[in-house]
Amino acid sequence: MRFLSIAVLLFCCLTLCIALPSEAVSDASLKAKQIAAGGLHTIALKTDGTLWAWGYNVYGQLGDKTSTDRRYPVQIGSDNTWSAIAAGAEHTIALKTNGTLWAWGLNVVGQLGDSTSKDRHSPIRIGSDINWTAIAAGAHHTIALKEDGTLWAWGFNYYGQLGDNTSKDRHSPIRIGSGNTWTAIEAGAYHTVALNTDGPSGMGRNVYGQLGDNTTTDRHSPIQIGSDNTWSAIAAGAEHTIALKTDGTLWAWGYNGHGQLGDNTTTDRHSPIQIGSDNTWTAIEAGAYHTIALKTDGTLWAWGFNWVGQLGDKTSKDRHSPIRIGSDINWTAIAAGAHHTIALKADESLWAWGYNVHGQVGANTTTNSNSRS
Repeated sequence: MRFLSIAVLLFCCLTLCIALPSEAVSDASLKAKQIAAGGLHTIALKTDGTLWAWGYNVYGQLGDKTSTDRRYPVQIGSDNTWSAIAAGAEHTIALKTNGTLWAWGLNVVGQLGDSTSKDRHSPIRIGSDINWTAIAAGAHHTIALKEDGTLWAWGFNYYGQLGDNTSKDRHSPIRIGSGNTWTAIEAGAYHTVALNTDGPSGMGRNVYGQLGDNTTTDRHSPIQIGSDNTWSAIAAGAEHTIALKTDGTLWAWGYNGHGQLGDNTTTDRHSPIQIGSDNTWTAIEAGAYHTIALKTDGTLWAWGFNWVGQLGDKTSKDRHSPIRIGSDINWTAIAAGAHHTIALKADESLWAWGYNVHGQVGANTTTNSNSRS
């Protein structure tokens, strides 16, 4: 996710916020190279290194020094040295090319990492380190890697999602464990999944088995998921986890009430289960209750919750197994917010669909869209 939301709250809001579907949005001028979707906001990094944002902004999560929602992309400052972005429910994290860490938005439980609980309406540098390499944002917590392979976390920690063997919120980055072999990170709403050289580990909320350790026990420190070390990518939704292996196969576990695992059931899974037999998957992303993926042929696939059209198949019908979205074969990157989806094509044009009440689709409207073309 490289997103996430207060999923239950948003779920409840849907009964009041459904609008008529509109056509999906294409922005050929934005020329994005990286995208991130939060609970109700979207961030894009252009090829020129500039940062753009739109959607819900009451806590300053867009970073434009206001609390005004934006229905179309607005540039954040004038800096052109941004290199990576991640979006939580109502906060945003970013890296610059010099390895510095920046954050803005809601900060009530320290999710920005600046040693305060003060919301920030524009990017603020976190600490003085210049060796950050990767970031991920959950609902109200943040995970990051340094170039030495160490794992760090801060923010909300009630379920142990920070992995520091406590349930104490942290207002500045704290190192997790003593290992330095971490290679990838992902944050769900209230759980965290990370890859190291031994395979995946999980920590945090586990009521639906989203940690994949064959239990429903919350974990306050990283627990290894199985013994396989051939995983290559991970994504985390509100209560489910998706992963790829190096052989191109797709695996999933956790909550499955809307079919977001893609195994053609609505049965929760407490350990990884392979989804189909295909071995051509290349990229995965998880929204609150939906999943998006790409194949090696450039096709786009989606499954799970679809009440507001977040799957992009021109319906509002949930899908319990992967369904191809449209006929295009030039998709290159994907991001999933709580209930909206963002994708890039090979020409660097930006496309969006799904829940749009705060303008997070970027179409200069607040009308939901159930189609990506």
